[in-house]
Amino acid sequence: MSFLRTSLNRFPGVKSQLKRLHERLLPATSVSSRYVEIEAARRDSESSRLAASWKASDLPARQRALVERQLKEYRSGASIDVFDVFTAALRSIGNLPANASLLEIGCSSGYYSEVLDVSGLPLRYRGCDYSDAFIDMARSIYPGLSFDVEDATRLSYHDDAFDVVVSGCCLLHIPNYDAAIAESARVAKEYVIFHRTPVVYGEPTKYFRKQAYGVETIEIHFSEPQLLDMFRVHGLHVLATFTLTENVDPHDSRKGNAMRTYLCRKQTQS
Repeated sequence: MSFLRTSLNRFPGVKSQLKRLHERLLPATSVSSRYVEIEAARRDSESSRLAASWKASDLPARQRALVERQLKEYRSGASIDVFDVFTAALRSIGNLPANASLLEIGCSSGYYSEVLDVSGLPLRYRGCDYSDAFIDMARSIYPGLSFDVEDATRLSYHDDAFDVVVSGCCLLHIPNYDAAIAESARVAKEYVIFHRTPVVYGEPTKYFRKQAYGVETIEIHFSEPQLLDMFRVHGLHVLATFTLTENVDPHDSRKGNAMRTYLCRKQTQS
């Protein structure tokens, strides 16, 4: 499997076509499929309708099946791009104290705690998620770690509670994303990582309906300039940007989309 993954990474066009075929044939096992853009006038109503989608009780088991395969390959030494980018962002923090604390917002079943262990990053991990079902699974798989049910827009933690805060591929599912950014910055002592964030440039922010592991959800693709402005408004300075995928419009090089991870440092207030 790792050989196949490595080979496909050398041919992104073929990889993309195979992914789309898989999504059409097996939407319930695909991470994301069947995207439909939501027109501006319906964004609020669709956001409200789909607000609880990630609380679906059958979603954790479907996601975990994919995660277990990825973790097995990662433990054997294979390169998993989303894990590699995550650890690269952490390793680029030069002055991270030993045994630093890390909060993952949108932790799902807590599997990034294993990524930290496999990578030899000695961070004190804590996870939180909006979904009771995901947190129940996380607590059963990793009984030695702490997990909380939390709303990313209204976290219960104290200011500056964690050395590093990771927004783990959840910002794209939160209609009130400005509040989620503000809360991530508030509870971070110094660093915030926005991991796996879909962005567009040359175009405004886009909203989509999609199937995530067979469950209908909302996904937001952020105008990158506007997203970076929001980081600045909430006192976050981007130290490094890691790109997982990027597609430039073949007809207009000023337009495109990408999946990025942003490492930010909290600015001291004067």
